[in-house]
Amino acid sequence: MPKDVFFGQSDKGLSSKGKPLPDFVEKKLKACDDETFAPRRNKKPLVIGNTLPGPDAIILQSNDYLNVSKHPDIIRAQVSVLEDVGKDLVMSAVFLHEGSYKDRFEKEIAAFTGFESAVLCQSGWAANVGLMQVIGDAATPVYIDFFTHMSLWEGIKTAGSPPYAFRHNDPGHLERLVREHGPGIILVDSLYSTIGDISPLPDIVDIADRYGCVSVVDESHSLGTHGFKGAGLVNEFGLTDKVHFITGSLAKAFAGRAGIIFCSEHFARYYPYLAFPAIFSSTLLPHEIAGLHETLNVIRSSDDRRQRLRNHSSFLREGLLNLEYNIASTSQIIAIESGLEHDTELFRDALEERNVFGSVFLTPATPKNRSLMRFSLHSELTREELEYVLKVCEEIRDEVNMWGWKSTRKGQKR
Repeated sequence: MPKDVFFGQSDKGLSSKGKPLPDFVEKKLKACDDETFAPRRNKKPLVIGNTLPGPDAIILQSNDYLNVSKHPDIIRAQVSVLEDVGKDLVMSAVFLHEGSYKDRFEKEIAAFTGFESAVLCQSGWAANVGLMQVIGDAATPVYIDFFTHMSLWEGIKTAGSPPYAFRHNDPGHLERLVREHGPGIILVDSLYSTIGDISPLPDIVDIADRYGCVSVVDESHSLGTHGFKGAGLVNEFGLTDKVHFITGSLAKAFAGRAGIIFCSEHFARYYPYLAFPAIFSSTLLPHEIAGLHETLNVIRSSDDRRQRLRNHSSFLREGLLNLEYNIASTSQIIAIESGLEHDTELFRDALEERNVFGSVFLTPATPKNRSLMRFSLHSELTREELEYVLKVCEEIRDEVNMWGWKSTRKGQKR
């Protein structure tokens, strides 16, 4: 084959723009441009600021809450498997036998949380969608907290189940819906990633028990940071034996790229042969699982990191409340609701100009006109860095019109 030809094209053709898209596709792209790109001063989506963080920036964007992503033991575990001369098979998990890397990790992480079994998935999204596809159907009502993660909402669609949303953290509203529509599946997050508050799990699980419902708790943002040795909020509340399923993303405190379902041994036997994400998508590779396995060891021995994270979170939450920012957080996720996207843009830019970087959340992650700035803390922040964040938040209040935000006025009425 001539050197200047690649799959029948010369090097002059490699930069082709491709075949034009039909109008019905371009219409959607144009709507995205009009609604997402064009209104911003930098002509980029609101989630992308004007500045890249420098080496001295205070970055409050990562979900690596215990700051373990570069832990040397985890890196060594991955490298060791990568350097192994053995041949690893890339295939669906349904073909894996007992005793595989995946099987051994599932047994150990299940024991960590007190569950009989666990199923390792490609992502938290795959875990939630796959679980709902297996346990839901068109005849089964699903009761879901309004702020529960989008992956569970997508799982309801996949299952074809009728959804009934209940008001955020409102067990009374949930119970009224269950009485009206009958037993079904109850879906909640233990720690809500949008605003950082915690579910009233004892009340939710009690309703599930009394009415014969299946309980599913997404622990993505509390696994590793809460509970005994990081076993999660279900563990912390003493509800392990009362919850049917826990799901989670291992891309948060575990700082990897995977998802998990904690369940009974009975259910785990059938799941891989019923869930489409398990059947039709390749499993994680051995070096990825080795990294997760070592991360589990690190997390179990990280009480000091968890304590620092709690201290940092309490300090920043209290400081922001004293500055009259209205926050609902009770965790390491601290969200400030600036509301209108224009106000959030001003807030983001004012922070970044002073070397503080948070994450912007807006629709579809939040209701329309309720966009917010989310600070995600980690255990290795210093007190000086947190004090600087508070200093910045104090000095920009007038500049960003914080006093005029709907959330601020609402907080002042309390």
